[in-house]
Amino acid sequence: MITKETEEAVLLYIDETHIRSYHVLRSTWSETGCQKRVPTFGYHAHISVFGAVNVHDGDTVLHQAEAANATTFLGFLRRLKERHPNRIMALVLEGR
Repeated sequence: MITKETEEAVLLYIDETHIRSYHVLRSTWSETGCQKRVPTFGYHAHISVFGAVNVHDGDTVLHQAEAANATTFLGFLRRLKERHPNRIMALVLEGR
């Protein structure tokens, strides 16, 4: 049944990513005795980004943070609430 509350509800898919200015080293093939050298620059800048997409209209909200933790995620949720005041929000999160 469609009610006024469900008409005003918003369905958001949310996730986060981490952008780094350095490469994550993995296994690699190399000639025996000739280890691959990877240059580093002494500074590893990074940033975390939380994002939400409204399934119905494609509206996107991004929230940049120094790290991805409970405090910064709460800040992201507050930003979503500011974007959709007085609306019921259903959030679909990735579950690992």
